[in-house]
Amino acid sequence: MFRQTSLVVRSDLMALNYIEDWFRQFCQRNGSGLFWLKGQEYPLELALVEGFSNAVRHAHHELPKETQIKIDVSLWDDRIEIRIWDQGKPFDPNSLEEPKPGTLRLGGYGWFLLRRLADRVEYERCRTGGNCLLIVKYGLARSRMLEESSVAPN
Repeated sequence: MFRQTSLVVRSDLMALNYIEDWFRQFCQRNGSGLFWLKGQEYPLELALVEGFSNAVRHAHHELPKETQIKIDVSLWDDRIEIRIWDQGKPFDPNSLEEPKPGTLRLGGYGWFLLRRLADRVEYERCRTGGNCLLIVKYGLARSRMLEESSVAPN
């Protein structure tokens, strides 16, 4: 099974409700036979909101609201992929310092939140210009396999 949808919106946080509804409807229409997706819809929606918000607030902060952001969602039997395409300046997520446990600061949690909500998060500059944030969540069997492979025996 493979399903895909795309959405293009203005660079405006007012689009968030529309984006959330669009994503929920896609999952409801196409994920009915995928039991692993049912428990992941809300965390994925949160990741989508965070990724879009970051594109608007950071990548597009100096660009007009008419600047477009494209969102692609692809669903297979074993995974879902969300791609958020922006037109802003690139950034290096490896340059971000992870917040220390027990400390509070204003902002700076988005990238780390994304990495905890998804199994794979990548951000890269495209050859044709613009940037792509990739958010991937695998089905339960694949997620367990990834967890087990990341725990090395001593």
